[in-house]
Parts: sequence; C-alpha cells; structure tokens
Amino acid sequence: MEKKLGLTTLTALVLSSMLGAGIFSLPQNMAEVASPAALLIGWAITGTGILFLAFALLILTRIRPDLDGGIFTYAKEGFGELIGFCSAWGYWVCAVVANLSYLVIVFAALSFFTDTPDNIIFGEGNTWQATIGASILLWTVHGLILRGVQTAALINLIATLAKLLPIVLFIILALLAFNIDTFKLDFTGVELGTPVWQQVKSTMLITLWVFIGIEGAVVVSSRARKKSDVGRATVLAVLMALCVYLLITLLALGVVPRTELAEMRNPSMSGVMVMMMGPWGEIVIAAGLIISVSAAYLSWTIMAAEVPFLAAQHGAFPRIFIHQNAKGASSSSLWLTNGTIQLSLLLIWLTGSNYNTLLIIASEMILIPYFLVGAFLFKEALKRKNSRLIFAAAGASIYGLWLIYASGLDNLFMSVVLYVPGILVFLYARYSASEKRQAFSFIERSIIISLFVLMVPAVWMTIR
Repeated sequence: MEKKLGLTTLTALVLSSMLGAGIFSLPQNMAEVASPAALLIGWAITGTGILFLAFALLILTRIRPDLDGGIFTYAKEGFGELIGFCSAWGYWVCAVVANLSYLVIVFAALSFFTDTPDNIIFGEGNTWQATIGASILLWTVHGLILRGVQTAALINLIATLAKLLPIVLFIILALLAFNIDTFKLDFTGVELGTPVWQQVKSTMLITLWVFIGIEGAVVVSSRARKKSDVGRATVLAVLMALCVYLLITLLALGVVPRTELAEMRNPSMSGVMVMMMGPWGEIVIAAGLIISVSAAYLSWTIMAAEVPFLAAQHGAFPRIFIHQNAKGASSSSLWLTNGTIQLSLLLIWLTGSNYNTLLIIASEMILIPYFLVGAFLFKEALKRKNSRLIFAAAGASIYGLWLIYASGLDNLFMSVVLYVPGILVFLYARYSASEKRQAFSFIERSIIISLFVLMVPAVWMTIR
C-alpha cells in the first residue's frame, strides 16, 4: 500500500521546489534590470500577488476537494478540455525546462571547483563534460523516483533542511555587513536608463521564477494524507520563501553597489559571500547551491511526472502515460519527462544556451496555468455569491493578467511556439481515445486555428 505525504513533507516539497537555483542567482538577476526603488515596488507587487495565488490554491483545495489532480483539473473543470490541456501542457513544459535549468546550474556551480581560465571543464553548465554529468544525475534521480514518491519526498525533506544552512548564514552575514549608503546609491536607477515602472516590469518574470513550485502540494494532492494539509503547506512555504527572497535581494544591495552586483557571475550569492567572509564564501555557496538544486530537481521531477499521468487519466494526454509501477510511481510519464530532458540537454550543448535563457522560458510557460487558477476560483466564487471568495479570486486573476502583460510580446510569441506541439498531442489523444468525445466548441476551434496561424510569426520572432 502506498504511504501518504504529511504536512511537513508537503511543505518541504513546496519550499524545496521554490528555493532552487533561482535564489542563488537572484542578487545579480535583479540588480541587472532594476534599482532598489524598483525592487521594493516589484517585491510588493509580487508578494501581494503570490499570496493571492497561494490563498486561491488554499481555498480551492477546500471548496473543491474532489479535484485532486492539480491545477490542470481546475482549468479543465472551469473552462473545458482544451483549456485544461493547455494548462497541463504549459505546466509540464515549464517543469521540464525548470529541471533542465537545475541540471545546467549544478554543473555551472561545480565549475568553481574544477575550472581555471586555461582549462574550462563545466563552464556555464553547457559543455560536453557537463552534459555527460547532467545525464548521469538525470537518470540517477529517475531510478530513485521509480522506487516510489514517498522515498523521494523523504530524501527531499532532509535536503531542504541542509540547503537552508548556507542561505541562513548568508542572511546573517549580510545583516552585519549591510550599509544603508550603499543601498541608496542610484536609488531610482538613473544609470539603467529606463523608468522605474519599466524596471518593475522587468523584475516580474524573475520574481515569478523563484516562486514557481507554489503549486507543488496541489500537484501531488492525491497522495496527501489529509486534504487540508495541501493548502496549509502551500501558504506556509510561500510565507517562508517570500521572507528569504526579500532579505537576500535587498541585503545584497546594501553590501555591494547595484552596478557591481549586476556584473557578477552567477551564482552571484557566491560573489557577495566572498566579499563578506573571504575565499571560503565561494565554496559555501557553491556547495549550498548543489544541495539546493539537487533537492529542487527531485521535487520538480516528481511534479513533472505527475502532470502527464494525471492528464492521461482525464483523457488529455495519450493513455500510455497512465501506467504506474508496483511502487506507485508514474513510470511511463517519468520516462517521457526525463527522455525529453535528455534530448534538451543535447540541444543545450549544441546551442550553448545558459541558465538565464531557461529561466525566461520556464517562467513564460507557467503564466497561463497560474492565471487559470485565479480565473477558476473567480467562476466558483460568482456561483457561490461569496464576496470574500470573489475578492481572493479577483486578486489572483489580476496578478495573473499583470504577469502576462509584463512578460512582453516577444516572450508571448515564444510560448506560442511551445504550445502548438502540445495541441498536436491533444488532438492525437482525442483521436485515439476509445470513448466518444464531445465535438469542439466554436471558441475551442478558434483557439486551435489562432495558435496555428500565429505559429509562423512566432517562429520568426523567436529565431530573430
């Protein structure tokens, strides 16, 4: 009999999913595009929006406990099969790219120990040596998860506690080294040459990236010991992560001037740590990043494998992905996910892509799934005529729309390129299904045609 996941394990799963690679590169990523003033505004917007999203997930687990298939089932229940599939596909692509980014950044961190200016071994995680190492790690985790989700989740809990140690040490040292005059240098970002509001928009995909994983407990809710733990785990993990992100981003700007921080190599926390405690700082952060990313990678592999499995149960993905092994692991779905990651690793090596490129793609693909969570709650709230629910739903929906707007037209076109192959998978799943399906509505046909029409300019813009 499969063991169920408790509150502590679920909270660790969500927290570990969020505290992955992004946190160690956060100081440089934010300093590159925004001033301290813009960061304060950006975090205020993100903090408010992400809490609305967390509470939306909490509320939905309580008012619709029958929907235990993750955020995909919210979209399907509220807006039909096609929209439900788009949510599942977008989330799965995001999970695949997130896992890919973790493998890349792990070996970029290892380069601190192995590389010299005259001998590049792992580089930015995109050399042939890094590809081989990442492939070994990929299939090691694959074998671990095939032993059962409970086993993997317990290992993740231990790793989450371990990776918090260097993060807490960084915060303590940064508090001691913080200088308000350094923090206030070019406070509104005149040197960036962009208005504060544009700087705020530029932070949105970065701040969203570090919160991707908020839905982790919901994705595996069918494996939870108590349904009420799912919502609690989500809110607890979000509050903890928000505090950590605020402290790391803002304190770093009080230790290193923004212009200097923006030029640091990622993971930039190591550069700041070196300034605070000497050469050992680089080793502490690099080791912390490797532990952190390995734990987050484990969490994301569990979640990524759940999506095709759950979608196949509802007929959105081909039925082949519904298979589970004797340990209760979604084996067919796991093979699909990790096979895709393996092919992508080869593309990373051939194209020389790096972590920052993957960050943008993953953040973009999660926008529609997150927006649909708020939209579904809004629909449920109107049905129940509950003003509190309407307020929470409106907050989550507005935040979702704001993210789509802030991401920019180029990134939206890039997402079209990635959604169209998914539509082909969806059409195949419907065609091969044994049971008769309801015909597409006018709106669904319009969406499918529009995506294929937009594919041409989207490919052109992406290549450009």
